[in-house]
Amino acid sequence: AFPMLLQARRRGGWLRRPRCLCADLEQLPLRSCSVDLIFSNAALQWSNDLEQVFRELLRVLRPGGLLMFTTFGPDTLKELRAAWSEVDGDTHVSGFPDMHDVGDALVRARFGDPVIDVDRMTLTYDRVAGLMHDLKILGAHNVTHGRPRGLTGKGRLQAMESAYEKFRLGGSLPASYEVVYGHAWAPEQRQEAGVTSVPIDRIGRASA
Repeated sequence: AFPMLLQARRRGGWLRRPRCLCADLEQLPLRSCSVDLIFSNAALQWSNDLEQVFRELLRVLRPGGLLMFTTFGPDTLKELRAAWSEVDGDTHVSGFPDMHDVGDALVRARFGDPVIDVDRMTLTYDRVAGLMHDLKILGAHNVTHGRPRGLTGKGRLQAMESAYEKFRLGGSLPASYEVVYGHAWAPEQRQEAGVTSVPIDRIGRASA
């Protein structure tokens, strides 16, 4: 997201200003085997093809490189999803993969030694408007194929807020987050289309 990169550059100051690149997560404009470490924080869930993302991240990682990431699991924003389901049949909240599906996608992409964990947390709000405001600030958006294409009318928004009220507990409205943590390694040797790739620094001269 270009505005996020601008914010990152401003925070870096003049002496430690980071080098930024705005690009498609599924088609990175980086050379193969050019990156030692990838850290992805709350970004993978905005892709509709997680396995393609992992294949692309593996492509740019050097052999032995490390991928670390956080993403969201299916219980994330479950209250908001349920409230919208009482209003219409459209998809208003992105669907998030189960942690086991994330691990399987890593294996299919040929990452090595994947480790996946999950943590659950709940934020509380006085009104649904507070949650919607926070989601907007975070840049959260609906990327599902079944999302509504037009603007959400005031009537439907009010109906959703009314449906959300059934979750109110102790005077507050909950918003659930299921955070999936993971890391995996790029294999030292890669097998693609019957060809095994070995880093040149791993090739030694046989002893006589």
